[in-house]
Amino acid sequence: MKIYLASASPRRKELLKQIGLSFKTMPSTVEEKITKTEPSEVVEELSYQKAVDVCGRLAAEGQEDYVVIGADTVVSCWGNIMGKPKDKEDACRMLRDLQGKSHQVYTGVTLAWKSSGISPMYYTFSECTDVTMYAMEEEEIEKYVAGGEPMDKAGAYAIQGQCAAYIQGICGDYNNVVGLPVGRVYQELKSRGLLGKAVK
Repeated sequence: MKIYLASASPRRKELLKQIGLSFKTMPSTVEEKITKTEPSEVVEELSYQKAVDVCGRLAAEGQEDYVVIGADTVVSCWGNIMGKPKDKEDACRMLRDLQGKSHQVYTGVTLAWKSSGISPMYYTFSECTDVTMYAMEEEEIEKYVAGGEPMDKAGAYAIQGQCAAYIQGICGDYNNVVGLPVGRVYQELKSRGLLGKAVK
């Protein structure tokens, strides 16, 4: 089966490559609509929308025998859901809220698969990782944001980037914070017999 990643995220692509998956990238272009309020339900809802969008495009192309991986990540701090910052000011605001505290990172994943002559099937789940950050001085926040790294990251930081200097600890899957709980993804694909020749 061919695997399609419904995301343009370079972090997610790198994580899938890291575990040896062979896949193609087909970013979802669907307009995201959030009807849920709980962080886990929000990311599951968005990942499902992305997977359905790409499945529809593959069906329009007459594709069969494929797997689509849709994913979405948000940060939640004291009930406040944070996606990607709108601008540098928004990024600074997010980091001020996160610094010196613990927060949660949620990634929702939807696996969609289709075999010849059978309608697509879907499985959605989410993972949560607790992250604790050291306190950051205002000058450190502004310098980090000015470098541009936070601008396309949920919660305005990259745990695998320069923000590692301010990560005190995590509880849960590190890769989930990067953008994809790739170990869980692999195991879910394996348990459903969806890997086949997709692994190099």
